[in-house]
Amino acid sequence: MGGKKTNTMNKMHLQSYLFAAGKPVGFLALARALGVEEGEVRGEVGAWAKTMNAPESGIHVLETQDQVQLVTNPAASAFLQDAFRQEVAGELTRPSLETLTIIAYRGPVTRPEIEEIRGVNCSLILRNLLMRGLIEERDDATKLQAVYSVSADFLRHMGLHSIQELPDFTRFNDHKKITDMLVRAHEEPTV
Repeated sequence: MGGKKTNTMNKMHLQSYLFAAGKPVGFLALARALGVEEGEVRGEVGAWAKTMNAPESGIHVLETQDQVQLVTNPAASAFLQDAFRQEVAGELTRPSLETLTIIAYRGPVTRPEIEEIRGVNCSLILRNLLMRGLIEERDDATKLQAVYSVSADFLRHMGLHSIQELPDFTRFNDHKKITDMLVRAHEEPTV
């Protein structure tokens, strides 16, 4: 996707990149990924927004000064709240509780690290926990990807002042077997 600068931008790649990102993406980062100038990306996003941001469109383009993101039509917010109310309001499933426990005791932790510990894909579980406000996601410059930590809402819900107040926090936060497993996973070559 990156590489040489070209004269034309692949619109399909732009749209696919924004959809797959699922969060705001900087115009400069998009330009680099697409191998074009930042101005070309801004122009294409602006033109696309004029088409997409129609009242009948379910997907809109949200632009800030430096970033762009695909979002749902604000007019659909009441519908979406009702549609997802059960997903957010129901009890946590066992896989959700396992994932939340890993984040609480090992956070900040990346999705691949969580999946290494659990042994299964956790994308939907992480989305659900984010929607419930129990975890927070932020980019980590050291790990070069998003990391997850429990939120202040999680601490309030649990009646804690600090994450260190969790039972056996020190023992599980620095558990040697888990640490060794994650170190080995980072050292294994990717295919």
